[in-house]
Parts: sequence; structure tokens; C-alpha cells
Amino acid sequence: MLIIAGTFRIAKERREETLAAARDMMAETRKEPGCHAYRFTADIDDPTLLHLYERWESEEVLRAHFATPHMARFQVTLGALRPQVVEIAKYEISKSGPVR
Repeated sequence: MLIIAGTFRIAKERREETLAAARDMMAETRKEPGCHAYRFTADIDDPTLLHLYERWESEEVLRAHFATPHMARFQVTLGALRPQVVEIAKYEISKSGPVR
């Protein structure tokens, strides 16, 4: 299992455009085989900060995700919107279970 987690700093004046692009990307990505979670969320304290959380079955399905047409469109859109990536990291999970 892989988890991708990160944050983006976005321009206040382009917030609605950025959120619309994120919504479209989430809708398409969630249809992909091996995608267990894919979500952009707006920070409740900072309107210029977006959080990204993804959970994938394997490296292979993640690589397939990067090759999809909706990822290519999203990359073009992000290029125009120019968010600043604060941090994005990939975590390989070997075991998980309840918190308590």
C-alpha cells in the first residue's frame, strides 16, 4: 500500500479555479483500479493552502495513474494556475490497523 500526502500553496485570486480542477481530478482518479483514496482538501485556517491525500494499492497502479489522460490535463491546468508545492511525499505502508 502506498500513501501520497502533500500540500500546495495556491493564489487567493485563483482559488475557485484551482478547486474546480482538483474536483475534476478527484472524480476521474477515484474511478481508477487500485485507487483506495484520492482527495484534495482546503485548509480550514489558511485559504491559500490545499492538502493532498492519496492511497494506492501498488507502485504499478500509481505509475498507471501518472499516465492517464486526466493526469495530463490536470498537469496542464496546474501549470497555468501555478500553485507552489510545499511538500509531497510517498510512503510505503507494510502494515496498518486500528489506532486503538
